[in-house]
Order: sequence, then structure tokens, then C-alpha cells
Amino acid sequence: MSKDEVLPERSTWSKPLEFVLSCLGYAIGLGNVWRFPYLCYRNGGGAFLLTYCIMLFLMGMPIFLLELVVGQYSGLGPDQAFTSMAPIFNGLGYCTLVVITLITIYYMVIIAWTIFYFFASFTDELGFGSCHNDFNTIGCYSATEDSKCTGNETYFNYRCTLVEDICKSHDYDGAVNKTFCYKDDDAVHISRVVNRTLATYEYFREYVLGLGDSTWEEFGSLRWELVLCLLLSWVICFLCVIKGVKTSGKAVYFTALFPYVILTALVIQGAILEGAVDGILLYLTPKWEKLLQVDVWANAASQTFYSFGIGCGSLVTLASYNDFTNNCLKDALIVTAANLFTSIYAGFAIFSMLGFLANQMGVPVEEVAQDGPGLAFVAYPEAILRLPAPTAWAIMFFFMLFILGLGSQFAGIEAIRCLVLDKWPHLRKYHIYITLAICICCFLLAIPMCFNGGVYLFTLMEWNTASWAILLIGIAEVGVVSWFYGCNRILDDMAKMKMVLSKPARWYWWACWVVITPLTLLGVFVFQMSTFTPASYEDYLFPLWADSLGWMMGLSTLAPFVIFAAVVLWRRQYTGWDLIRPTAKWQPQIVKTESNLTLTDKVSIDQL
Repeated sequence: MSKDEVLPERSTWSKPLEFVLSCLGYAIGLGNVWRFPYLCYRNGGGAFLLTYCIMLFLMGMPIFLLELVVGQYSGLGPDQAFTSMAPIFNGLGYCTLVVITLITIYYMVIIAWTIFYFFASFTDELGFGSCHNDFNTIGCYSATEDSKCTGNETYFNYRCTLVEDICKSHDYDGAVNKTFCYKDDDAVHISRVVNRTLATYEYFREYVLGLGDSTWEEFGSLRWELVLCLLLSWVICFLCVIKGVKTSGKAVYFTALFPYVILTALVIQGAILEGAVDGILLYLTPKWEKLLQVDVWANAASQTFYSFGIGCGSLVTLASYNDFTNNCLKDALIVTAANLFTSIYAGFAIFSMLGFLANQMGVPVEEVAQDGPGLAFVAYPEAILRLPAPTAWAIMFFFMLFILGLGSQFAGIEAIRCLVLDKWPHLRKYHIYITLAICICCFLLAIPMCFNGGVYLFTLMEWNTASWAILLIGIAEVGVVSWFYGCNRILDDMAKMKMVLSKPARWYWWACWVVITPLTLLGVFVFQMSTFTPASYEDYLFPLWADSLGWMMGLSTLAPFVIFAAVVLWRRQYTGWDLIRPTAKWQPQIVKTESNLTLTDKVSIDQL
């Protein structure tokens, strides 16, 4: 390649709306559907909603906007942007990319689960509602089968059984209707007498995951059904991002908006079910005493990171494809409002169904509500079984989960690809092959999570990847911009991009970036470290060597910072104050557009 050969142009968004929808698709994902409603219920209902809003304005939105401004102003990916702002932070961008790579790998496994359920739903009798499978236990409870029992029977031991017989076989005097056993003057709920597990739980644990008696030492065999679902997930994702933001920007019109159609249908259907009000009241009823508990604030902070996807480099990447004068402040406000709305809205859909399910089973809602996959793949399918036309609802629900998860993956793949193509611009003409290589590598690295014991590795990655380490990355991001580069300078850069701030707004962003956000992040990190518990799944506590592997995963996200900082110091290309000052490469993206950037230009810039 000759030195004067023009390099391929860097991708840009076709329309500003595509950027907003991409941010929405990235920030609004599965966590809004299963994690936020559960945390809101467990941490004081309306009280948690208040703490989440506070964390959102003091930590989530400031970091979200900061990443957008850095990417849009420089037109660079996170690896080059932070290096240009302060050379000693050469590894910070790579830290974010290690995080998003690990998240992209294990997150697609969740999407593979949704595809498994999606295809399994194309049947008149939904398999996850049956207790007649080889893997079901004596205590399997099927809502569908229980509805066929008489008034004094319940479904137990694969058939309708008299509650009276169940109670007497467990040393009770008799039964009160089909719900309670009694002895003397004490009445005990039937769920306390016999160990009953939902058919949906056994289906997820034994059939989808194939967990059985697997441990870390006995990891089991490969489940080819999950491998094929994982492969299909990556194939669809590859087709959506095959030409970068030119194709993913079109795909987000569907992936960002379609889930709201399904959520609305679920909210309407859930609201008319018996017992739905009880679930919604438990979801939103404030428990103000929870405001005094530190863990509630820590959970609100962790959900902010989880929900917004900050500290992963993806937002810097997405914003780097923006027009220089795009109003990313307005975009940040839109995404923040939509994120909060979606989280609350999804809660109504989820907890109206959980209230209905609790009413049908005769148990408190807290015994139905579960965290994470347990909410999406156990409790909700159980509620679907009790709806009219359950097959149709199951297909729509799991398709919605698939779309939500897929939309969050686009930005992660784009961030990884941006690193490669910005580092070696001459590879841009091979961008399709680069994208294919990224998808294949991520697919291969996720295959261990398709073994019988794969959920243990999945849990370990989720436990350590986007948790404590990402808080330190967030502190470093805010620090390099507001402390070393200068908060007033970044605010002036926003003005150059035609984002004019009023004095109160300028003071708000200054206070957040310089003081409030860093201190909040530091406080949450200290609390997490002081209350950190080893990784576990259900009642299985992971062995020490596996937990050590998790720590190594977490530390691997911070390792690039230390390694690259050491390299910068060793090379002595920058010394003294130059280590924390912007380089010549930090400049507005309009100063030198890549449409006329030749290889000679790039070499000269790299030598600065």
C-alpha cells in the first residue's frame, strides 16, 4: 500500500435518530425486564425507585453523557480517545474493551436460552408446563395439571392427589381445603409440608441447562441444543452488524421499538388478571425505612451501571460515529428518560403477572418472585401457562426477550471492531471479515457455557465482570476527563459542538463530574468490597479455585491499565506533566476528517 493511498472512510450514522435508537437498544435490555423490577420489590418498592432516580442523576447520566461527549468530540474509539487525553491512561480504553468483550461473550448465552424457549413454544402443549418429562421429580407442580384436579386435590407425585392423604402421610391430622394441613391448632401451608418445585423451574434447570448433579469438578457433557441456539444467535447478530453502523443503524428501528409493543400487550393483559393489583402494590408500595440501609443504595448504583452499560467503551464508540454538532446532551436525556420509563413499565408487566400467579398458587408474591433468569425463565413462563392462548403469549414473550438481548449486543460488537479498525485503518475494506472473526471468536469462547455445568461459568463471569471492577473503570474515566483534562475544558468542548449550557446546568455537570460522581463510585466500591461474598449458584457454593478464577476475570479488566501505563513510563516518550496532558492527536474530529486522511497523515500523527 502506497503512503499516499487514501484510507477507507470511517463509518458514520445515516441519521441522528439511528444513534439515539442504538443507544436505546444498548442501554435498554434484559436487565430492565428482570433485574430492575426484582430489585425494586426487594429493596423497598417506591423507596428503591427514589434511590435509583437519585443514582441515575448523580452517577448514571453524568457518566453516560461524559462518554458520549468524549466519543463525539474526538471521533475516536475509547482506546485512542483516553490515550489522547492523557497518555498515562493509555490502557483505560482497553480496560473498557476487555469488559465489553467478556460481557458480549456470556450475554449471548442468555439470548441462546431465549431462542431455545422460542422454538420450544411452537406447540399446543407447552413443554415447560408439564410434569410428565423424564427429568421431572415427584414434587413437580404443574399449574396446567393442577387445574384439572377436584376441589380437595392438588397435583403431586405426577397425579392429582387428595390433600388429606398428603397431610396424613406427613404426620398431620388432616387438611383444610386444598391449601393447608393442620395439626392440633396449627395450620401449615401445603408448600411447607412437601417439597414442590414448579414445572417451569425443573424445565429450565434440567432440560434447558441440563444441570443435574453437575459441579465444577464434574462439568458434564456438551448440550448441542444450546450450541445450535448460540450459533443461531451469533449468525443473526452478524447479519445485523455485517456492515457496521450502516446495517445495525437500520436494525435498531425494529430492535429498539418492537419490545414496547409486546410490553404494552403484556401490561394490558396482566392488569385484568385476578390478583394483579396485589403484585403491583407490592412492587411499588414504599418502605421508607429501606432508605437508611446502605445496601439499597449500593443496589441502586449497581443497577445504574447494569442498565446504562456505562464503563464498557460502547457508548464512546457509538458517539464517535456522530456528526460533530450533534446534540448528544439531548440524546443523553432522552435515553435516560426512556431507560427509567422502561424499567418501571416492565415492572408493571412482570408484577401484575406475579400477583396473578401468587393468587393462583395461594402463596405470597415473595415466594414467586425470583432474581435474574429465575424471573424470566421460571416465574413468567409459569404465569403464561395460566393465560388464555398461552402458546401465543409464550412466543411473543420470548421473541421480545430475544430482541431486547440482541439490541444490547450491537454496541459491544461495534466497540470491539472499532478498536481493530481504528488501530489499523487499512483493514476497513475488510470490515466484514473482521466482524465475522469477532463473532466466531466470541461464539467459540462461549461454548463452555453450553455444557451441563455451563451455568456455573456463566454465573462466575456475571458475578465478577460487570461488578466491582467496572466501578474502578468508571472512577478512572471521570478522573481523566474532569481532573486531568479539565472539567471546564470538556464543558467548553461541548460548547464547540453547539451544546450551549445555562449556568445552573454547567454547575450541575461540573459538580457531578468533579466531586459527586467520583465519590459516589468510590463509596459504592468500598461497600461492595466490604460485603463481597464468593460466587454461588442456588445452594452450591463454588470451590476456592473457581472463585479465584472469577477474581482473575475481574482483575483482567483492570490489567491493561497497569500494563500500558508501565509501557508508557518505560518508553519515556512522555514525561512529567506531559503524562497527564492532551497529546496533539486530541482535537475536534472536524479538524481532520478521515475522508482525506492518507497513510502519510496517519504516520505523522502517530509519531506525535
